[in-house]
Parts: sequence; C-alpha cells; structure tokens
Amino acid sequence: MSMIRGLILYISDHLLVSTLIVHFISSTYSIAALLVRTPMDPHKTDYYFEYTECDSTGSRWRVAIPHRQGSCSGLPEPVRGTDCTFSCEAGEFLEMSSQQCTACAAGSYSLGSGVRFDQWDSIPAGFSSLATYMEPEGSGDESLSCNNSSWTPQGTHLESNRDECTVSLVYAVHLMKQGSVSFDYQYVDNNVFFEFFIQNDQCQEMDQTADQKWIKLTSNGEWGTHTVNLKSGTNILYWRTTGILLGGKPVKPVLLKNIQIEGVAYTSECFPCRPGTFSKTPGSSSCDLCPRNTYSNKGASSCTPCPEAQYSEEGWAECKERPPCSEKDYFQIHTACDSNGKTQVLYRWVEPKVCVEDNVTGAVTLPPSGEKEDCPPCNPGFYTHNSSTCLPCPPGTFSDGITDCQACPAGTEPSLGYEYKWWNILPRNMKTSCFNVGNSKCDDMNVLEALLLLFASPSCANMHSLFPSHCRFLRLPTSVAGVTASEFGRITFVFETICSADCELYFMMDVNRKSTNVVESWEGTKSRRAYTHIMTKNASVSYTWAFQRTNKPSDVRRFVNDIVKIYSITVTNALDGSASSCHACALVSQESGSSCVPCPAGHFIDKDTNQCQECPPNTFLSGHHIYGEEACQQCGPGSKSNKEHSVCFSDCSFSHTDQNRTLTYDLSALSSVGSIMNGPSFTSKGTKYYHQFNISLCGPEGRKVAVCTDNVTDLSSKDLQSESAALNNYVETFVCQSTIIPADGRGFRTALSSQSISLADTFLGATVESTLDGVSVRPDLFPETSRKLPDINFFYRSPRITASCEHGRSAVITLRCNPEKGERGELTVSSKCPAGTCDGCMFYFLWESSSACPICTEADYHSIEGACKGGMQDTLYVWNEPKLCTKGVSLPEKSSAPCEAVPLWLKVGIGGGAFMAVLLISLTCYFWKKNKRLEYKYSRLVMSANKECELPAADSCALAEGEGEENEDDVVYSNTPSLLGKLKAIASKV
Repeated sequence: MSMIRGLILYISDHLLVSTLIVHFISSTYSIAALLVRTPMDPHKTDYYFEYTECDSTGSRWRVAIPHRQGSCSGLPEPVRGTDCTFSCEAGEFLEMSSQQCTACAAGSYSLGSGVRFDQWDSIPAGFSSLATYMEPEGSGDESLSCNNSSWTPQGTHLESNRDECTVSLVYAVHLMKQGSVSFDYQYVDNNVFFEFFIQNDQCQEMDQTADQKWIKLTSNGEWGTHTVNLKSGTNILYWRTTGILLGGKPVKPVLLKNIQIEGVAYTSECFPCRPGTFSKTPGSSSCDLCPRNTYSNKGASSCTPCPEAQYSEEGWAECKERPPCSEKDYFQIHTACDSNGKTQVLYRWVEPKVCVEDNVTGAVTLPPSGEKEDCPPCNPGFYTHNSSTCLPCPPGTFSDGITDCQACPAGTEPSLGYEYKWWNILPRNMKTSCFNVGNSKCDDMNVLEALLLLFASPSCANMHSLFPSHCRFLRLPTSVAGVTASEFGRITFVFETICSADCELYFMMDVNRKSTNVVESWEGTKSRRAYTHIMTKNASVSYTWAFQRTNKPSDVRRFVNDIVKIYSITVTNALDGSASSCHACALVSQESGSSCVPCPAGHFIDKDTNQCQECPPNTFLSGHHIYGEEACQQCGPGSKSNKEHSVCFSDCSFSHTDQNRTLTYDLSALSSVGSIMNGPSFTSKGTKYYHQFNISLCGPEGRKVAVCTDNVTDLSSKDLQSESAALNNYVETFVCQSTIIPADGRGFRTALSSQSISLADTFLGATVESTLDGVSVRPDLFPETSRKLPDINFFYRSPRITASCEHGRSAVITLRCNPEKGERGELTVSSKCPAGTCDGCMFYFLWESSSACPICTEADYHSIEGACKGGMQDTLYVWNEPKLCTKGVSLPEKSSAPCEAVPLWLKVGIGGGAFMAVLLISLTCYFWKKNKRLEYKYSRLVMSANKECELPAADSCALAEGEGEENEDDVVYSNTPSLLGKLKAIASKV
C-alpha cells in the first residue's frame, strides 16, 4: 500500500496585513458623559446627581438635576463633592447618593478609573463612524460615494470597511488626570492603511511618535495590542483606515475590539456582562466566557446549559440545533507506530462533536477501524529507533530514512537540511497554531496529537477533516547557514488546494523574529505544484503556511471540505538540520584522515586535491555547492565579478567593436541610483498612485544600492536601518519598485510608500545585442528612427517565482546616446507600457544620456585648412556632425604653418607647359623648312620635264643634277637615326 503524503492546514478567517495611510477628517464629535453624569432609576427618584465643573482649587459640588425640565421642587440641596482626582478601585463604582465606592453586583464589572468597550452588537454611545472620500477633480461618478462605508459591529469586534473610502472611528473622552488607551486589533492586509491618532478639543493633533501613530502589523490571524498614553483634559481618539484597491481585489478589513480607557476620574456605574459572558462574584473587574454547550444573556452571573439537542461554542449567547452527522464530521488518522512497526487506520469524530448520529434520519455512524499495516519509513536524515520512533542522525552521519545512519566517507561532510515527505509524525521543529475570527482560542481538539497519528499519503480522501476549526498554522523555524554567493539556502514545498469558496493559502517568512511577512499566496483551487523560495540573507528564519477557508464571517463547517495538502517540504543548507547525503569538502591537507575545513569566500574545492582554489577572474560561484571548478560560472558580457566571486556587476565601463572601430564607454556618471516615477494611475474609485522605480545600474563593487522601503509599515522598528536587511519592507537590490500614494492623492499630509518589491537582484550582463540569457528587448517600445549608434542593453533578473511570474521577473535598461540630455540623462518608460511593464513580469526602461555616448577619439573629428595669407596658412579641427561622443580626446588647437603664394604643383605645371610650347614651336619650324625643300625639289623636277628630256634619262639627269647634294643625303640616312631623326622620318612619311 502506498503511504499517504500530504498535510492539511486550516487557518483563520482573517489573516495577513501590511501598510497604513493617514487621512484628515474634519468632523464633529461628542464627549461621552461617563464622568459627571450618573443616571438614577427613574422609578425611585425624579432626579439624578451630577458634579459641577472643578474649580481652581480642585473642588466640585454634587447637584441634583430633575429628569423633567422645569420641575425643580423637592430637590436635595447641593453638597460638596469628592476630590476631582478621586477614583474607585477596579470592580467598584461611585454611588452618587452616598459618594462612596460600591462593589459591582454579580453579572457586571467595572475598571474603577477606566472604561472598557467589549460588546459590539452596535456602536456604543459616544462613538461615531465617519466616512469620507477625496473625489478626483471632474469626477461625477456616483459610485465614488462613501455613504455606505463605516465601521461595522460584529458582536465581539468591530470591522472596518472593505472599499477605498477613508473611515474613522471617533471617540472623545475628558480625563481629570493622565491616563492611557489600549485596544486589540487584527491588521492583515498591505492594501489597507491604518493609523491611530489623538486630537485635543481644538482639533489639533497631539504630539505622537511614529510607533504610537502607525499601527504595527499582526500576522497569522493573531490579535495585537496597541497602547498610547493620554494627557489630562479632552482627548479625541481616531481609528482611521483607508483601502487602496490597486488590483481591484477587495481589501481585508481591520478588526478592532476591547477598547479600554484608563484615567477617568470615576465610574458612576458598572457595566453589565455582554451576552455569552458572566461574572459570578460581586466586585468583578471583567467577565468570563461561557464554556461550550452553555449560553448567557446580558448581565448574567452564570451560564445556562444548552438543551441536549442543541450545542454552543465558547462565548455564545445562544444555542443551535445539533445537525445530523455526515462524512464531514469525522476524519481518518493512522495510529503511531507500535513496537512491531505497525500502524492502523482509525476514524474519529471532529471535536467538539456537535452532530447527532442516533435516531436521526440521514445520519451516518463512525466507520470501523482498518487492518494493521507496516509503518512508512523515516524521513531522509532520520533513522528508526525501537521500531516506533524516528530520530535525526548524529552529526557527521547520514541516512535515506530506510537504512541506519552511516558516517560520511573520507573527504566528505553531511549535506545538512530538512527533507519531510512522510507525515506519520510531526517533526519536532514544527508546530501548529489556531486562530479564530473575533477569538484567539480554538477548539479543544489536540491538534498535535492528531498530527502524530497522521500518514501523509495522496490516497487519503478524508484528511481534510483532520482539524475541526477553520484555522491552522504550520511553522518551521530554521537557522540558515551562510556559505557562499548570494544564495544561502532554499526551501521547496509541494502542495495542492481544493476549495469551494474563496480560500487562500499563504506562505510567510519571519526573519530574525522581527515580523512575519507574506512571501506568496494562492487563491482558490490549485493543482499539485511545487514552489521554491531562495534565501538570500544569512539569518534565522521561520517559515509559516497559513490556510484561510473564507474571509467572510460564516459557519466554517460549510467549508470543511476545503483543504490544502502539503506533500513535501525540503530545506537546503540548514545549520541545525540532518543529512540524507554527503558532499565533498575541502581538506586541511591531502594526508589520510585530514579534517574538513570551510573554503574562503570565492573558492571552490578542487576535485583532484580536495583543496580550496580561488575561482578564475570574472567568474562567480553559482551556489553553495562548490565542488569542482565548474561551480565557478562565467560572468555575462560587459560584467566582472567582485573579490568574493559572489556576484557579477558592471564597473561602469563598456566597449564593443562597430564597423572595425572599437567604441569605449564611461558610465561612471550613471553609477548613483537613478529614479523614475511614472503615472499617475488611478484605482477603481479614483485614488491617485504612482509607481516609483530605483535603479542601480553599475558600480560599487556589485553592492545593490537601489533601496525601496515602506515608510509606514513597521515604523515601530527602531532599528530599521541597522536591521534593514532582515525586514521584508526594506528592499535592497539592483532594480526595485514602490507604490507611492502622493500627499495630495487622498488628502494625506505626507506621501506614503508601500508594496516595495525587487525586480532585479542578479545582473546578467551588458551588450548591444537584443537578447541575453533568455531575456529579450522589445524594439517596439523605444523606437529610434535615425539611430547612428547601437543602444547598450543592461539585462537583470530576479529568480523569485510568483503566482503570476512562473519564471521570475526580469528587467532591461536600455542606454541610448543623447548628448542633449546631459551626463545624468533621463529615465523613461514606454507609452505602450506606462507602468514599466506590460505583463507584470518583464520591465523595460530607457535611459538617455550623454554618458551613454562613446568616449571621443581622433576618428570623431576632422581638420579644415584655411587659405594661404601672407605666407601663413591656418588649420582648424571640428567634430564630426552629429557629435555622438563624450569626454575622451579634446579638439586640437588651431595651428598655423608657412606657405608660398604659388604652390609647387602650379610651378611644375607652368614649367611643363613652357617646355611643351617650345617643343611644338621647334617642330613646327622644322616641318615648315622641310616642306619648303620638298617644294623646291619638285619644282626642279617639273622644270626638267618641260625641257623635253627623255624619260629614261630622267633618273640619270636627276641624279646628275643631284650629285651636288649626295653628301647631304648620305648624312641623313647613312647614320643610326636619333630621336630627332625618328621624328623627321615620321614627319616624312606623313
């Protein structure tokens, strides 16, 4: 048979809280007449006694005042009254006839010099509930009306409104001496702002410290108590709440009860016990709750038992009919393992049993017990002792829960932690608690005993009835051991919720016992899933799971089938945990039997030598598993690691190559935290709010200096700065976000910050590429029509998984060169995603700045030479347009150099032209002369022909006649031709 896995938690109706808001209300008030007026029984007298105002000597007179106006006959004479500071003891009241303190009768109580309000069937006399709303300008929406918003009596407590209206509960009291006011409250929703302040009779606010004015949060459905000292004179008390519906989800109201005021001069009458309570002895200062199956009316001195067919819970004013028993009224458990290692399935009625099983139509009876079966194994890290109990393995050993504990092999040490997957016994470091709405006490069922008999197995269909009450808590305290990197440990749990109403599961964390804050929550039915939370602080931590079946007052037995099952819980690296395995450790030396030593920060364990080795430059340790060099992971582009190799960061320098040119950037001007506040946005009722983002882009050695804090949550913590890292409302990271309610958004005197979250606590790198490690840029958000330089994108990630962001949150900061924006530049968000995000998980920012331009080099300017004047020539240097660089080299100064009027090239040109001109003239003359000679020879030949010479003899005649020129012809043709001769030959051919 497969063993059961799972754990069912039932949690209080009202759970959770966070922040507060101030809103001034101009209002009238009435001072409760509990000091100077003593009503008498009208059946006995026609008048009542009242004290006059105290004079300068501290004296006063007792006078009789008729019940009917105008009837003044037969009234007793005035007599000197008691001292103005006189008061009776607790359990007594001042009987005005005798002016003596008298003990309260049974069924009533008195505080003596105080007054208590603990009955809230209606708002008591003297209290006023005032609702206001600062309607936005130009809004005529009638839905913004707050006429129906008020503090609502719920019998045992008051409940504030669930909308966005500002509602004040006002009470005025006149004290003859210094006193105090105290009250119990539940304040559990970070979308509600809750304050308590005091005014005098001139409507001037009394001086109060922050921890007196701002109410501290409560957790786990518990009731907190707030006490403030009062001055003598008139004190007007204000309890004020304001809801902010940022997501449209109704807020969880503030609950208020047991308002007690000390310091009144006297109490003239005793207060009757409210229904469901009693005081059996005279002179009581309080009333007790009626036990189960009893009830009482107002002013009871004892409680009356319910009839047999009826029942009641503790403090009930009436009894109800017992319903027929059904499957919802019993649950299945397993007995503890016996000495033989056996367990048995049993069925038990939900206690207290209110149903009827005998002689009632449709009633069911308790099923018979099951067969005995083998017990499940122990949880990993534990071993079986005496076949019935599981004990943690001794230090230095480990176990899988089935075998006995074994010593870790040489060179290894235990991997400490918690791994709970079998629930036949509740682990020793867990406990359960129970809280009810209006009453911090739960049913008498021994919850721990029931858990000890429980198997955690998915085959158990009736485990949802394990706890009869609607509120249960499971708490796991653990000290997380710090080792390396930013991850000190992690907790993973597998769960499932099955709901028919508006149930909600909360996972909460308390760091160093400061305050419990919600890490994540899930509403409604959720299929089986795992959730992991990474612990980034080296501190003592308590984890709490709280299940709330409904946030509406009702009979919780209607939702008894609404359950949450926690199948397994795993915590790594817990200092006081047990081990289910061992991991390699660093040794003092390589000698046999050497002991383990912790590696310094930034070191890993070498697999060959088991010695500590420092990680290579620009790498970081990925977690607390540091075995092997592969544990040192390379930092992303544009980043480097700090000295401890725990985080990668940008040192405000960046470079990349673009078109065979290396561009270098100096981003040091952007190292200080940049801020942007977008909006405004408005809630459904028009409340104005903004989202403020703080960004730590680069610098100081990887320290996350962007801080977001709630300036109204937990202001009572005096050590907010010194203990800031341990508080959930103080976020220190690379990119964070806060919700800001402006001073003029709802009439608040100061702007309020709340809901601070981290958007990026891991720097992935900086690059001009559009994608890095799965995070991508959206070019459509910040288009650039004529971009000449690439943008630089800084990529960040937050590994924290939420219900809406299954892969965590990411942020991209795009740096764009814009010389007109100055060194610090301007941060903006896209108009397409005015909240900085379009889906709540990916955030995009544009940072335009001159610092985002590359450092200037010689390639960013060019020279211009002037004309030569007076033998000198100037050279100027100008930046290339548009200038897209900063810092770096400066423009060279204007330079001058000697120059000549006629340039060399002009001289060479003139010389070459003159030579060619002389050559052409010479050739022209030569050819002209040669032409003349040829004409002469031709004319001679023509003349010879005219003298009738014989043609055959023409050659001889011609030769004869040319004998005198033979030497000249021989000179021309007999020698090797020169350059001039070749030119002549060419000319002759032509």
